[in-house]
Amino acid sequence: MSKTVVGKAVSDFLRHLRERNASPHTVKAYSGDLATFAAYAGSRGWKEIDHIAVRGFLSQLYEKGLSKTSVARSLAAVRSLYRWLAQEGVVEQNPAKLVASPKRPQKLPRVPTIEEMNSVLDAKMPEVAAFPKRDLLMLELLYGCGIRNSELTGINLDDIRLSAEAILIRGKGKKERYVPFGDSVRSVLSFYLPERQKLLGETRKSTNALLINRRGGRLTTRSVGRIIKKIAVANGLSPDVHPHTLRHAFGTHMLEEGADLRAIQELLGHERLSTTQRYTQLSMKHVLQVYDETHPRAK
Repeated sequence: MSKTVVGKAVSDFLRHLRERNASPHTVKAYSGDLATFAAYAGSRGWKEIDHIAVRGFLSQLYEKGLSKTSVARSLAAVRSLYRWLAQEGVVEQNPAKLVASPKRPQKLPRVPTIEEMNSVLDAKMPEVAAFPKRDLLMLELLYGCGIRNSELTGINLDDIRLSAEAILIRGKGKKERYVPFGDSVRSVLSFYLPERQKLLGETRKSTNALLINRRGGRLTTRSVGRIIKKIAVANGLSPDVHPHTLRHAFGTHMLEEGADLRAIQELLGHERLSTTQRYTQLSMKHVLQVYDETHPRAK
């Protein structure tokens, strides 16, 4: 990155994020967005970049064909950069705060119903499942514990506390939390672990990873996504189902069954309650649909 005033500040900010153990995805996204901003700012100093200049930056992104979502993300990155600069005493004002975020369409993910999830988990594993017991365990963990795909693939054998019925999960920013699991996960684990051991013996591999592929290596997030989609479609669910859909289903279904929002926040590993409140919207959508379909005065 060029050593302009803005370019140097961006480099320092990204280093600060890495030191704070920000997720690699966040650092990568900020890195791309802020490199574009630094190129746009050129040799200008902070006093020459006002809210009109920031608007000009967004206009340039639209001209390049970026979507509203991408432009909103770029603006959020610039705001974060300025917030940090203010903390460091480099700038006094944040011109990006004066620029309105592009209005994005509120698209709530389609969440499978409780009945749909039970039908998938209780059914015999479809023929597309290459390693049925492992694949069923993946489904049970994603839906039964509400964990992220990256958290699932990161589970090691010694993270499982069978006596406490809990798993140590490493979340975003290396934050750790214990997530409980029920009888379904315990039962599938008891079937899968001997098969895992047998496979490692055959491949002569040694790994602490809970979920392994047929070659004895740790399963990747990409493989998990592909497997989940195959099984979901084979069992009649929507083709847009992915591992995060099961996490959404976990949060939504717990809320529908009366769980406390803060408890769900803790289980999902959300830093902010506002992120968890998204599930209220999902649940409300379901409640309204049920009302419209069943209440005699709604028809």
